[in-house]
Amino acid sequence: MKIDAPKIPADLQSKNFHDIFHEEELELEYCEINQSNFENEIIPRARLSKMTLKNCRFNNTDFENIDLTDVYFEKCDFSNANMSKSMIHRVRFVDCKLLGVNFTESRFGNVQFEDSVLNLSILGNSKIEKVRFNQCMLKNTDFYDCKLKTIELQNCNIDGANFEETSLKGIDLSTSTFEELQVSIPNLRGCKVSSNQAIQFAALLGLVIKD
Repeated sequence: MKIDAPKIPADLQSKNFHDIFHEEELELEYCEINQSNFENEIIPRARLSKMTLKNCRFNNTDFENIDLTDVYFEKCDFSNANMSKSMIHRVRFVDCKLLGVNFTESRFGNVQFEDSVLNLSILGNSKIEKVRFNQCMLKNTDFYDCKLKTIELQNCNIDGANFEETSLKGIDLSTSTFEELQVSIPNLRGCKVSSNQAIQFAALLGLVIKD
């Protein structure tokens, strides 16, 4: 699957979130931010575009309705942040911590999560298209009633993830690991699994497998 990478200029101006902290709407573009702590804040309708952020902390910050376009995050911590009702397009998260992040009712397009932790994050009622999760932790992540289209899960831990009311047609789970999943039987139609996973699903469905 080809995913459009963030379109970020080579020459970026260094900035800090606190430089414009008191503005009612936070809008940043064409810049780079390093080692900035912006925790426990409330910034509605923020807009970030054509920029990079590295080694930043956004724990417990309310970013509801955030618009992210052409953004690269590396080693950033969003634990328990509110990013619901967000627009996330051409964004890459590398080695990021997104533990318990609220992404409900968001739209994702051309997004890459790499070597990142999304345990207990909530993506319910979201539209997720052309998104790759590569070597990510997705334990107990909530995908309830999501629209998944052209999604890749590569070598991820999806143990305990919730896919209720979400169709897994065309989704390849074969390289990912889990002990249990929450999923409706009709929504498994067309899902791609390994032979060992097929046995796991059979057990989850209550079938007794005999040698």
